[in-house]
Amino acid sequence: MLNGKNILITGGTGSFGKQFTRTILKKYKPNKIIIYSRDELKQYEMAQKFNDSCMRYFIGDVRDLPRLLKAMVGVDFVVHAAALKHVPIAEYNPMECIKTNVMGAQNVIDACIAHNVQNTIALSTDKAASPANLYGASKLVSDKLFVAANNLTGTHKIKFSVVRYGNVLGSRGSVIPYFEKLIAQGATSLPITEPSMTRFWITLQEGVDFVLKNFQRMQGGEIFVPKIPSMKMSDMAKAIAPHLEQEVIGIRPGEKLHELMCPIDDSHITLDFDDHFVIKPSITFTAPIDYTVNAVGEKGKTVKAGFEYNSRDNDIWLTHEELLRKLEQTKKDEQ
Repeated sequence: MLNGKNILITGGTGSFGKQFTRTILKKYKPNKIIIYSRDELKQYEMAQKFNDSCMRYFIGDVRDLPRLLKAMVGVDFVVHAAALKHVPIAEYNPMECIKTNVMGAQNVIDACIAHNVQNTIALSTDKAASPANLYGASKLVSDKLFVAANNLTGTHKIKFSVVRYGNVLGSRGSVIPYFEKLIAQGATSLPITEPSMTRFWITLQEGVDFVLKNFQRMQGGEIFVPKIPSMKMSDMAKAIAPHLEQEVIGIRPGEKLHELMCPIDDSHITLDFDDHFVIKPSITFTAPIDYTVNAVGEKGKTVKAGFEYNSRDNDIWLTHEELLRKLEQTKKDEQ
């Protein structure tokens, strides 16, 4: 699928971008992998580790459309991973969040259309489903932009889709590295916002594999949601440090008790596949698409009215042993 192709990753120096790059280099022989991001130090550090002849490093911001247009010349596949993701920081700096997550998303779309990029997948978050904070709201707008972009492509064979998933185990900014840092510093307790709080969890490699699979599945306009396990935050802290007490510090501004990936209000457009859900576009495209059968022949069925996929009522739960095993595997994958 990606052999001989040119792939661009916005926000490519982040945790996802590095694991995505590592995976592509192992499985495929791309012509170019273009890392597009605004931090020169992170690019320099990444280039020391990923220095294959196909690698290209572009300094640029998704807010800068002219720079995106230059970076996307000849590109076949785009993964849009760039975003401002820190919930409290977005609450304090709302317009900066909007400039990157909303206006930047539209810039990516415009650049993709201008250069006839074949397939584009935007990374989203469970916080975009019935959002309770600005970060989630901005990603919901981004999701809507990428879905609607399929009506802007004219006669060009260009497809835009979205991948939405939960917290990433061990990623930069995740709670687990924070806990591990506190433990290394000799903490006597770990801060827990609320003992009953639950979250969806996915490993970096699982997220990468899901995106790659959806490049094959996509017909344009889907929001792909993987079926992944939940875990209580208190159980996660206990698994990582069973010897430490837990200090309840309360829910932060804009934070939910439980996360959501398929809202009840979208149940009439949600399809159930073996290992994932698809939320169909709420708008009608010029050329109708049958989303019940995807591009690789997998078949889905409409969920029951009132269906909701949330981290509290999930059918799949992480055990302590599974969590530790996934964390160990994540560390091996990054080596």
